[in-house]
Amino acid sequence: MTSINERRESRTAEAPLLLTTEVPRSLSFADQTAFWANLGVSLIGFTAAIYVLRPDGHPQLPIVAALLATVVGTVLGTGMVAAAGAVGARTGAPAMANFRGLFGTRLSYLPTVANIVQCVGWAVYELTVISGGVRSLTHGRFAHAPVILAAGLLCTVMAIWPLRVLHILRKYVTVAVAVSMLYLTVQLLRQPLPPVADTSWSGFFPGVDSTLAVAVSFVPLAADYTRHAHSVRAATGASMIGYSAAQTWCYLLGVVALIQVGGDPDRIFDTFLGVAAGWVFFAVLVLRESDQSFANVYSTAMSIQNLLPRLDRRIIAAVIGALATVLALGVHDFTGFSTFLALIGSVFVPLCAVLVVDFFCGRGRRGWDLSEHAPARPLMVLPWLLGFAVYQLFNPGSVEWWARFWVRVQDGIGVHPGWWSSASLFSFLAAGAATGLIVLIERRRA
Repeated sequence: MTSINERRESRTAEAPLLLTTEVPRSLSFADQTAFWANLGVSLIGFTAAIYVLRPDGHPQLPIVAALLATVVGTVLGTGMVAAAGAVGARTGAPAMANFRGLFGTRLSYLPTVANIVQCVGWAVYELTVISGGVRSLTHGRFAHAPVILAAGLLCTVMAIWPLRVLHILRKYVTVAVAVSMLYLTVQLLRQPLPPVADTSWSGFFPGVDSTLAVAVSFVPLAADYTRHAHSVRAATGASMIGYSAAQTWCYLLGVVALIQVGGDPDRIFDTFLGVAAGWVFFAVLVLRESDQSFANVYSTAMSIQNLLPRLDRRIIAAVIGALATVLALGVHDFTGFSTFLALIGSVFVPLCAVLVVDFFCGRGRRGWDLSEHAPARPLMVLPWLLGFAVYQLFNPGSVEWWARFWVRVQDGIGVHPGWWSSASLFSFLAAGAATGLIVLIERRRA
């Protein structure tokens, strides 16, 4: 009888209010699989499929190449997310607090601040995406402000009770999303695809890189949720299965929809709304988008707790939710801001490699010091910076002054990105190899 009561208490336990409080291990494999599957499906994913179908600077990929690039990039990127999540499942600490063991407490503030900036930015972006989805669904009959306010309030409430939300997602939302995706997939595949000419495999690796980068954007969030997992195996398995399957499905549906509208991302939602009863299932996907913004709001609160460990996370989540809502009310053009977010996101690809290698092969094997007084490890910053430089070398982005600098570096060292280049993979491998070298040196000294 005691064990039954303990299970019930575990299921109803909520995330701790302070960073120093012991965490409940209340998320089952099914809870986490449903959570990651919901994150893998997004309105952004449908439109972002254009970067796989038509990689920048390359001809359109054949359908087979686009599908293969989606699968390869998604699985590789999700593997990085699962590895970062495994660290949180073992330590029981949120993502940014784990960097105390890698860098020391003070130096862990560097990735923490970067993550706060990107999470707030993505929370704002997701709210505007919800508004855009409602506008497409209702043919512009709903004003921007009321939708933003309603979505912002919902995401904030979700971030205050995160574990309860994950249980709800498993029971209800995931099933509705799966049914909606299946219906839209069947309806779109019933329509013949128009012939596509002048295709080439030359953009295969850039296509892989685009899907990989989207998955890797969840690396600095993963441990915030896997810390509540029953086991490390459940955490890694759930993220790999849930996110890989969902993002692959989302992108493949996006590729099919894009081909049917001639590759115009602005018309992609018309394909969903154009099928019989499509508006019903599209509405489910629009409502589900709120969990993307919720995840960013909650992870921002967790990141801030690394700076202020004795501040109640509910207060932080409420403030961040309100801030994201206010910003979303005034932001309509994300042309330059999305580029900045991509630049911030590139920070976490090499950082993931450094984190995983040191935790599983270096000092993490003996147990990291995650206290507020963890000593500084400045040497571990070097492989992170090396990986960041490699990433920019192969993908300097589109910010003009920044891209010009890295083009000069390319000319200086005689390295230019080609069909074979993947900024994310090379960055990860370079940072991981450099970290492995430091680990070997530390072992010999020990």
